[in-house]
Amino acid sequence: MYERFGLFIGGHWLPDPVGGTAAVFSPVTGQPLGQCPVAAVADTQAAIAAAEEGLKSWRTKQAFERADALHKIADEMLRRTDEAARMISTETGKPIAQAGREWGLSIDQFRWYAEEARRIYGRIVESRVPGGRFEVTHEPIGVVAAFTAWNFPAALVARKVAPALAAGCSVIVRPSSQTPGVAMVMMDCCRAGNLPDGVVNLVVGPTEATYAPLMASKAVRKVSLTGSTRVGQQMIRDAADTLKKVSMELGGNAPLIVYDDADLELALNISVPTKFANAGQVCVTADRFFIHERLHDAFVEGFVKRAAAIRLGDGLKPDVGMGPLINARRLSEIEGIVNDAVTSGATLTHGGKRSPEFNAGHFFEPTVLINVTDDMTVFAEENFGPIAAITRFADEDEVLARANASDMGLSAYAFTNSPARARRTIASLKAGMVGINSFAMAASEAPFGGTNFSGMGREGGIEGIRDYLDVKLSQTVWS
Repeated sequence: MYERFGLFIGGHWLPDPVGGTAAVFSPVTGQPLGQCPVAAVADTQAAIAAAEEGLKSWRTKQAFERADALHKIADEMLRRTDEAARMISTETGKPIAQAGREWGLSIDQFRWYAEEARRIYGRIVESRVPGGRFEVTHEPIGVVAAFTAWNFPAALVARKVAPALAAGCSVIVRPSSQTPGVAMVMMDCCRAGNLPDGVVNLVVGPTEATYAPLMASKAVRKVSLTGSTRVGQQMIRDAADTLKKVSMELGGNAPLIVYDDADLELALNISVPTKFANAGQVCVTADRFFIHERLHDAFVEGFVKRAAAIRLGDGLKPDVGMGPLINARRLSEIEGIVNDAVTSGATLTHGGKRSPEFNAGHFFEPTVLINVTDDMTVFAEENFGPIAAITRFADEDEVLARANASDMGLSAYAFTNSPARARRTIASLKAGMVGINSFAMAASEAPFGGTNFSGMGREGGIEGIRDYLDVKLSQTVWS
């Protein structure tokens, strides 16, 4: 299924690169989906050279030309929605409806940044020199390397490619080797924008053949990562050697607070499907459930009832509500986290094991744990799986302190019907994004990102294009 694409370098598909091929595996069956062409060092170096060449012409294009190109790309993506959604579901295992929504969000990124390309504003500052003035302008930072994770293989690529192109940068995408096909479809859609050769490039392959040359290159001036905190820390260290600009969307361990005045049905109706979307493999999903003691038992009862109704299976089947974990290693890790919690005193109220319905694939049941303490691994660290870890609390100050007892700071959520309490909660929670009675954080018009060990920089909104621009100051004096 990958043979018609390959690596994308200098405006051309390379189905037979120097690096050969590697198998891509289905999370549904555990069997190979196909052989994906992968890069050798020489291929990545060719992509860097192509990006340098493409940058020369792309950075000189007028903003309205760049905007038109991004709209054409979005039009092509819209036309190929069914193909892309099937590829997303096939490679990740997520339900086809979720895959379709992800592709739609990716189209939105190109639409939004097509318009933002027209709004890269400068400013005039009065000079102290008679007859002079300062002019502040923005220029594309240069060649961008974009590293993306497998869990949202379309949206994560779009969040990086769209603003880079809008800013006038060229870009080299290095997607996860577990989901290369989705990025390939998107790169193919980029051809509809009639971009100069080399403006967008795609390399897939092992760290030593892709990551290492990109990080060592002085030509690459900016790197953007969506990945784990550990990888982000290493990337920051590696970027220091050539003083690359970095933006990082890293791990999360989001708290969810349900106050005693919350709308219980609303909290249950949206928290359950959100928690188990993509089998819990979502960095912004709630991991730590803090439920007020007055609502705790009713919340647990309603949560378990809804979790039990979720149907597991192949995401390509329309009635499936949750697919598999991405691979066998993740399955084993989730199993270990649950076993550790139970051994430490947590109570398993639903799920907690590999699904007995499947003889193949990486299926784990939607899982609900109660009587969880803050020091258990399932609570103290991001579980990145279909585990809802629930504890109770008594008062507002207590729960806010406990919610903030984490190095992570990506997202946080609370349910309350009190506007005053909502404002206090937003002000108190240490997170880059806070949802009140809502989990809808990812939108092209809104800045997405975290604080502390969850990263730096923002994707989306007017803020999202700034990481791809350099600021230039000039002073002109007329006598």
